[in-house]
Amino acid sequence: MRRQARFSQIGELNTISRVIKLLLVIPTLDRSGAEKQLTLLATRLPRPDFSVHVAALTRGGPYALELAAAGIPVTVLNKRMKCDPVAYLRLRSLLRELRPDIMHTWLFAANAYGRLAAGPRPAFPIVVSERCVDSWKTGWQFWLDRRLVGRTARVVGNSQSVADFYRDRGVPAGKLAVVHNGMDSPEIPATARDDVRRMLGIPAESFVVGYVGRLARQKRVTDLIWAFELIRVMHEDVYFVIVGDGPERGRLEQFSDSLQIEGRVKFLGHREDAQQLLPAIDVFWLASDFEGLSNSVMEAMAAGLPVVASNISPNRELIDDGKTGYLVPTGDRVAFAQLAERLLLDRTLALRLGAAGRARIASEFSADRMVDAYSRIYHDMIDSATASAAKGASCAE
Repeated sequence: MRRQARFSQIGELNTISRVIKLLLVIPTLDRSGAEKQLTLLATRLPRPDFSVHVAALTRGGPYALELAAAGIPVTVLNKRMKCDPVAYLRLRSLLRELRPDIMHTWLFAANAYGRLAAGPRPAFPIVVSERCVDSWKTGWQFWLDRRLVGRTARVVGNSQSVADFYRDRGVPAGKLAVVHNGMDSPEIPATARDDVRRMLGIPAESFVVGYVGRLARQKRVTDLIWAFELIRVMHEDVYFVIVGDGPERGRLEQFSDSLQIEGRVKFLGHREDAQQLLPAIDVFWLASDFEGLSNSVMEAMAAGLPVVASNISPNRELIDDGKTGYLVPTGDRVAFAQLAERLLLDRTLALRLGAAGRARIASEFSADRMVDAYSRIYHDMIDSATASAAKGASCAE
């Protein structure tokens, strides 16, 4: 009888098909790259297989509305300071209430709070998303990452560069995985270019370079303004559109004013419709020192724009140099200007590179591919947990 009961228990573990309860934890639901990927994932995981709940440590944001519209519950934990014991206890309470099958955390604060709240022996697998080559982290942050890796089933980088970065900092290779960001290729109306330019006050026949992203020092936007000034000296009818905000905005605006090109450089600030502005741009620039896998580059490629970007490892995963865009040495202002001018003078080349980039996003970096990759990771986690439970039941006999 005991033998029959044991095999009956193992059979139930192996054959019962049930919905996977998934808890996604992230610091905020603001309009930013990681938050966008989480929302795409949460809203597109197959409902017959997954029941999704999202927790935001600090606040909600625009993506909370999208999640709610898709019927996905969102809990905001109202974290008020860097080390907030009240928010920590709220997260522990949420874990007891939801009893998730898997918790998936995103970005440093959520990765830390989530693994700490789950305890030294989590009752469920924990998947951690690392989104950037995080050279900004200090010693205590890397120390905490190492301390918590034992509680982690998978550390997922959004590029091979990110995975390599964390392998070099002590994450075992067997716990690492790579899931590239996913992106939809939007339909672009034939009139979009002229319509957006009219809204921005840019003549229809002008040449426009653009940047979308945070205005922070590592983005090297100063280099791009210098490069634009080199182009403007040779070609009068050119504009530089900068979409985004951040700590460097004031300094960048002053720098632009000092070059007396403020009428040609348009600082648009943070825009909820940033992706809809891309058809107004002829060439997209990204000069960053470091990235994870740039959502803004992917959005530009998906919109059919040729991209000129710094030659760093994550950008090499997106851009096939000379075929879907160009890669230039970090900090090389002249190269940014020269390649943009090449595309200004050769519109056939620009259109060919843009079309190839759009095709690459659709075939290799689609949102569906991203969702499928995470779904496989989650199912592997459940299969491993089921096998462990079966082994434990067997040993108990």
